[in-house]
Amino acid sequence: MVNIWEHLSTTSKLRVPLFAFLLFLVVSLGDARLHRTRRASPSTEETGETYDKYYKYVDLTRRLQWLAQKYPHIANLSSIGQSVKDRELWVMRITKDPNVDAPGKPKFKYVGNMHGDETVSRQVLVYLVEYLLTKYGEEPRISELVNSTDIYIMPSMNPDGFEKSREGDCRGTSGGRNNAKNMDLNRSFPDQFDGTSVNPDSIPEVMAVIRWIQEKQFVLSGNLHGGTVVASYPFDDSASHQRQGKYSQSADDSLFRYLAQVYSHNHPVMKTGQPNCSDDLDETFEDGIVNGAQWYDVPGGMQDYNYLNGNCLEITMELSCCKYPPASELHKEWDLNRESLLAYMEKVHIGVRGYVKDAISGTALTNVSIVVAGIKHNLTTGKYGDYYRLLLPGTYNITAVAPGYTSMTVQGVQVLEGKATELNFTVAPVVSEAAGTTTVTTHSMPSTSDPRLPTSANSSDSSQTRVVPSEENKNISPLLPPEHQPIQPQEFRHHSYADMELFLRKYNSEFPSIAHLYSVGRSVEERELYVMVISDNPTVHEHGEPEFKYIANMHGNEVVGRELLLNLIEYLCRNYGTDPEVTKLVNSTRIHIMPSMNPDGYEVATEGDVKGYKGRNNSNNFDLNRNFPDQFATITDPRQPETIAVMSWLKSIPFILSANLHGGSLVVNYPYDDDKNGKTQYSQSPDDKVFQQVSRAYSQENPLMHNGHPCEDLYPDEYFEDGITNGAKWYNVPGGMQDWNYLNTNCFEVTIELGCVKYPMAKDLPKYWEQNRRALLQFIHQVHSGVKGTVSDSRDGTGIPNATISVEEIDHNVTTAHTGDYWRLLVPGTYSITASAHGYKSVRTYATVSKDRVELVDFRLTRVHSDPNGQPLDGPQPTQNPSEKEFQSLIKNLSLGQGLEQLVRSTATENSFRYRGYKELSGFVRGLTLNFPEITSLHSLGQSVEFRTIWALEISNKPGEAEPSEPKIRFVAGIHGNAPVGTELLLEFAAFLCINYGKNPAITSLINETRIVIVPSINPDGREQAVERQCTSTQGSTNAHGKDLDTDFFGNASQRVVESQPETRAMMDLILDKGYTLSVSLDGGSLVATYPYDKPVQSVENEGTLKYLASVYANNHPKMHLGDTGCSNNGQIGNIPDGVMRAAERQSHMGSMKDFSMDFGHCPEITVYTGCCLFPPAEQLATLWTENKKALLSMLVEVHKGVRGVVRDKSGKPIVGAIIVLNGGVRVFTAEGGYFHALLAPGNHNIEAVADGYQQQRQEVVVSSYEAASSIIIEFDMDNNIFGLPREFVVASAAASMTALVVTACIIWCVCAAKSNRQKDGFHRLRQHRDDYEDEIRLTSMGSKKSLLAHEFQDESESDEETLYANKI
Repeated sequence: MVNIWEHLSTTSKLRVPLFAFLLFLVVSLGDARLHRTRRASPSTEETGETYDKYYKYVDLTRRLQWLAQKYPHIANLSSIGQSVKDRELWVMRITKDPNVDAPGKPKFKYVGNMHGDETVSRQVLVYLVEYLLTKYGEEPRISELVNSTDIYIMPSMNPDGFEKSREGDCRGTSGGRNNAKNMDLNRSFPDQFDGTSVNPDSIPEVMAVIRWIQEKQFVLSGNLHGGTVVASYPFDDSASHQRQGKYSQSADDSLFRYLAQVYSHNHPVMKTGQPNCSDDLDETFEDGIVNGAQWYDVPGGMQDYNYLNGNCLEITMELSCCKYPPASELHKEWDLNRESLLAYMEKVHIGVRGYVKDAISGTALTNVSIVVAGIKHNLTTGKYGDYYRLLLPGTYNITAVAPGYTSMTVQGVQVLEGKATELNFTVAPVVSEAAGTTTVTTHSMPSTSDPRLPTSANSSDSSQTRVVPSEENKNISPLLPPEHQPIQPQEFRHHSYADMELFLRKYNSEFPSIAHLYSVGRSVEERELYVMVISDNPTVHEHGEPEFKYIANMHGNEVVGRELLLNLIEYLCRNYGTDPEVTKLVNSTRIHIMPSMNPDGYEVATEGDVKGYKGRNNSNNFDLNRNFPDQFATITDPRQPETIAVMSWLKSIPFILSANLHGGSLVVNYPYDDDKNGKTQYSQSPDDKVFQQVSRAYSQENPLMHNGHPCEDLYPDEYFEDGITNGAKWYNVPGGMQDWNYLNTNCFEVTIELGCVKYPMAKDLPKYWEQNRRALLQFIHQVHSGVKGTVSDSRDGTGIPNATISVEEIDHNVTTAHTGDYWRLLVPGTYSITASAHGYKSVRTYATVSKDRVELVDFRLTRVHSDPNGQPLDGPQPTQNPSEKEFQSLIKNLSLGQGLEQLVRSTATENSFRYRGYKELSGFVRGLTLNFPEITSLHSLGQSVEFRTIWALEISNKPGEAEPSEPKIRFVAGIHGNAPVGTELLLEFAAFLCINYGKNPAITSLINETRIVIVPSINPDGREQAVERQCTSTQGSTNAHGKDLDTDFFGNASQRVVESQPETRAMMDLILDKGYTLSVSLDGGSLVATYPYDKPVQSVENEGTLKYLASVYANNHPKMHLGDTGCSNNGQIGNIPDGVMRAAERQSHMGSMKDFSMDFGHCPEITVYTGCCLFPPAEQLATLWTENKKALLSMLVEVHKGVRGVVRDKSGKPIVGAIIVLNGGVRVFTAEGGYFHALLAPGNHNIEAVADGYQQQRQEVVVSSYEAASSIIIEFDMDNNIFGLPREFVVASAAASMTALVVTACIIWCVCAAKSNRQKDGFHRLRQHRDDYEDEIRLTSMGSKKSLLAHEFQDESESDEETLYANKI
């Protein structure tokens, strides 16, 4: 090995002076070779694999290049070097984004055709490449494998030898085994026992692979050979080089045996252990595997080199008895090996994986040794600090060792079947504390984000850095090493707002790997409401890691909590990586700290205030702890900006446990804070025992609090047993924050009173820290109690968000976070726990909760309409192409977690907001069509009273073309001209979509798959009359005729008093286009989202869905979902649950556009009121855009959900005009191509399909809140029933009846004919009185005219509009 590296070094030195020339020459030759290859390729596209021929070098090159060009998003072809005869050593890299090298995906490789005459491997690997590429996006297993793994496939390591070999040569007599210099490549690697003496110039293939192995740091590998059928594992030779029978065991012997068995057990022949090769019929291998050296000694083999020098575990697979079988055998060989190849690749994801980084700077650390106790084989971290350690299921002690850093060990790491356990290490630099000393490497807890890892550990599991005498000072009497003492805060003072801000910025900058500073909003006086989050990955929610928060200084003059939290930030940052308790808490918890919720009040409070009120309230003089919505009392005070900001914050993060720090007493106060009768008495919550437990956890660590006599000088009669109290039992607090947390989020919050003096002198602050530091830490520990786990889909393992976790006999549920993880605080005991979710069968289990650790309880739910294995039931299923699956994945990503928020952040556009009059608006929309003609189309819907055009802008990848399979969404604004905010928002929205098309993949996909129609101003005449900064003025509200257009939409002529307005007619025509799936109308004057109907109705069909659609908008608006309108200008002060209400409850009226859209356009429409002020100053438009941007995008995502499908007959002919009845009420109609799409709230729904001449069809569908609409196919049979009777019976009966009728008619005709002949002679008498007879007829006719006139206007048929109204949804 030394000789090889010396040769490489010397060679490179000699060639440096010629570097420029050689580089030019190599590049030129490489280009020429590539051009020659391309010229050799056929002009027509390659065909699919036929499995009936071998690929020579030129054919192989062409095939691989074609595949790489066809699948550039997941495939990249490169060469790692050349053979002796300058043939490229091609490697196909297959993974998502194959041109990017990023952490997080383990590297896997297959190498074939190392011996040139062992050819099955060469072909099988080409087939594997094509299989992975073509099945990606079609088969979930392949998609998951490619997305999560960095796969490298080298079909031929010895292309020269292959060219020399002959088809049909089973024994390898043609001389193609070795390379062109007659070197056996699998005897030419550096050997652990013998080193190497091979001349590097004779083995360029081996040298290229060595460089490749060292560069890539593969995790798992397979080396494919031929000559028998078995999987061989290291070691391949022994120190004695005994020819056969010497078992040479590696440190990972059990793991290697397991990996070899994975391959063999999935191979129908190999697993038998009896290859039955003609040259050795008696050769057998137990389980189809064998230790390499025991089989026969192979010095210089590649698999041993991988293991000992490359971080990589490799085994050798012998695939066939015949080395170069006829091409007719290739298809069989592929079938035999396909499953084994895939199953073996998947094992790259077992064991333990994670990252190692510097505790101070957060820098990724490379070449850190990962040591597993009991296994004498280490591996090292890669360039991103990442590592992948394959291990069998079991419990391990794992250490990260880096020179110059304190080693870190975690005890008892549990490795389970399946995906790898994630284990991150953060190591602190070692600092020498005295001359003549050495540092003993000791251990502390690493981070874990996998829910399967233990969440608590004994402090004895972690040792610390000690200072001991060095060798030269042995004679000095050794001192006992001192116990580790954490670093305490050094400065205690009162921090003004400016001082606090600098403090937070300092620690955010100094500890970027664990600290992240952000603001949740601003106070009345525009001070930031800062939050410092401290965690090993502070910027994101990690699956399985609980979210915890502390809030202080809610009352501005209660300042102890503010200073304690600043002390806590310093303590956590300074002790992370050295103190085991702090390191464990930070690694396993995401801790959010808000030092001041009321910074304005603090600024006016005065030091020394014992029990005063100055600074208690915010700048508007409202008590923030009486300002939250309450379950018992109606809070009439306007919601304050601090309250709104905190409510929005709490809704955005899945907090589990919290404490609100106050002052004025010494006690922990837990919910409920008030009583339904307003009395001072115990008000018990369903989780009373949990609240008592977490409250005692704090009070018992405070040396004074647990005594229960808080302020004997101030309140001598006050006593709290154990230092805790129920809030309402102490005194009633309506509108408190802790109750709102418990009732509206997953978070359990208590209120902690820290001392009798509200604003103590600065000199007393160290005393408060000493009394509370242990309690503050112990309370954080409580978040790791009870049960936690993941609720996932049994079909694909995807986490299910918003699933409900209910505990029997506790009437309080919690829900899962965006990735399906949950935490449920419980006291010790045994519980019956149920997980349920829309569209899934509920699962119940029992769990026993202990005192000292959290219990892991995972749930796997099965979809309602699935077989026991979680697969969909049989029936016609639409086929999906990869692009459809990719789009469905996009919808899911945008619906979960921070997907939509990340899209908003990544698509900022430059804009300067102002109000646009009619002319500028017209120019703007025309400009969009001129600048983006490929995705926009502009139409005139009609003109207003004063002849201004009402514009409709369509945005789509095929504007103007009918695409019935795509959902169509309508955005409208400006129905009231005095509320123009919606108009400006829609103009900006249109520009935003156009500008980001082709640049942002998500926006591009949404536009490609959606037809978007934007009507920015319905009432341009009214807009011209409106005046800016008029928040309540009605000027411009109506059109030029003084008509409120939202009272002018009537579909029935009988309901209309006067002719409809031109603006109304234009919109009615658009709505009656019946192709719309959803409509969103923007208005002003309030902050709420409303759903149909505006007219007073007793009940609303499909109300659940309509309310859900409105809530989607509200939930994606930072303020609206809080339910506080705060609009004193229109009398709407108070709480509106979730910011959503039925329109009639806000202001009932007839003739609204929303109702017309529902009744006649068969399209649900929601109206969004964007703000209290109808016509706010233009300076506020940027803020309003920021508030509504995400919500508008959410509607583009939501329109792709619900249920969609095709209605057709058995022959496949689409049925247009079929009626789809949803839940027995609402109707939609199939469009061209038989397509339909209906939005539905998440849950189970019944669908009935009705069409003339066909049997009625019924289906039940499940709608998810985060998945795109699943497409269904409804196939009609001809209706064989007539009047409820079988068709054959009715036809036979009809035939019989017709026959009888004909016979009867004949008989009657004969009888009448006979009578006629007898009476014929009497008719001539009538002619004599002909004149009299005609006069009588004339008189009779004249007499009937009066009757006819009386019925002149009585048309018995229904008008078209009446029929339409009668058939409304």
